Amino acid sequence: MMEAKRAPSGVDRTYLLWYIIIRGIVLTTVLVSTVVIQLAAPEIMPVIPVFFLVGAGYILSAFYFALYHWKKLLHVQAALQIFFDLLLITGFVYISGGIASSTYFLYIFVVIAAGLVVSGRMAYLAAALAAILFGLLVDGMYFGIIPYFRPEQATDLSFGAVLFSILLAWAVFFLIAFLVSVLSRNLRRAQDDLAFAEKELLIKERLAEAGRMAAGVAHEIRNPLAAISGAVQFLASDLVLEPDKRELMDIVVKESHRVSRTIDQFMDFAAPPTELFVAFNLNDMIDETLKMLRAAGDLNGGIRVEGNHESPRLDFYGNPSQFKQIFWNLAKNAVRAMPGGGTLTVDFLKPERDRIGIRFADTGHGMSKKDKAHLYQSFYSGFDRGRGLGLATVRRIVDDYDGRIDIHSEENKGTEVTITLPVRKP
Repeated sequence: MMEAKRAPSGVDRTYLLWYIIIRGIVLTTVLVSTVVIQLAAPEIMPVIPVFFLVGAGYILSAFYFALYHWKKLLHVQAALQIFFDLLLITGFVYISGGIASSTYFLYIFVVIAAGLVVSGRMAYLAAALAAILFGLLVDGMYFGIIPYFRPEQATDLSFGAVLFSILLAWAVFFLIAFLVSVLSRNLRRAQDDLAFAEKELLIKERLAEAGRMAAGVAHEIRNPLAAISGAVQFLASDLVLEPDKRELMDIVVKESHRVSRTIDQFMDFAAPPTELFVAFNLNDMIDETLKMLRAAGDLNGGIRVEGNHESPRLDFYGNPSQFKQIFWNLAKNAVRAMPGGGTLTVDFLKPERDRIGIRFADTGHGMSKKDKAHLYQSFYSGFDRGRGLGLATVRRIVDDYDGRIDIHSEENKGTEVTITLPVRKP
């Protein structure tokens, strides 16, 4: 498909070129038809005036083609072509009999071209100019101001019939202008949407490639980091160190573990694991997550856990490790949001026919406007010492399952995260 190139003036260069080409085809068609008619019935149409108008059209088309390669003032070029085409068509209408001629339908093609090449507004302007030229020509010929090109073309029509013909032609002109205006607007919107989608796709491809490269670099960092951590622990176990030096060794080990965990989480985000779907129980997965939080000391006595996460029993077909990530990240965020204690509610929402819902709610400090503006943004965290990959990872996994995630949060009132997932079958 040929892509239209939109100039700063709003004129499509490709459409402008097609306008010139189609004009040449129409002129050639008129020329051939005139020759054929002349050979079959010489008295129907005068040949010389038609040849003159067709020749003028060819000369103008050559001039337009030269201007097209100039690549400047495209809107002026389009306006000139529309104006002179209307004059040429008026000439054809005149020599072919005026009101008795059917060639005035050629005005419609200029109106369509004006809307597609320039804009819907130009289509209305072309329709108005066509109505004026056709009306002046027909009225002038009817009242004797403009003589008929040939005396035998004169028709004995009433003023009412002439007026009706003019009004009908005007109605057709403006109806076509309205339709082509709507078409032009939708076409340009579709082109803009397509261009935006192509740009977004290119950005996503570049980000995906950057993610793959970053995952490779992270993998190369993790291996020597593990070796360094193991060597330091081995040395620390065999050496007798002063307390301050042992503390430094412990800091090295602790920080290396922290960096390693960050790398693992990043690799889960940048390079998700291969799908390994099995049937498992969501209640057990949540209970396991809560037990891990209690073992780590995160769920201390100040945080109360509520909800119906123990019943009803819900089985799901998916990747258990991915759901461990979802539940761990959501529960961990809820706990971090309640440093002074509070209530963590974990509920299974009333299941729909083909979907299930899971809700994590806390009574913590909630999200600020800045936090909401950066939702799901990698490496942005609303918590101190947070890595900003938790919600981004959750969002990616939920998207992989064709699910939906909704977050409602108010400062100093808490946050509620609801995940809705389609039920998959083995």
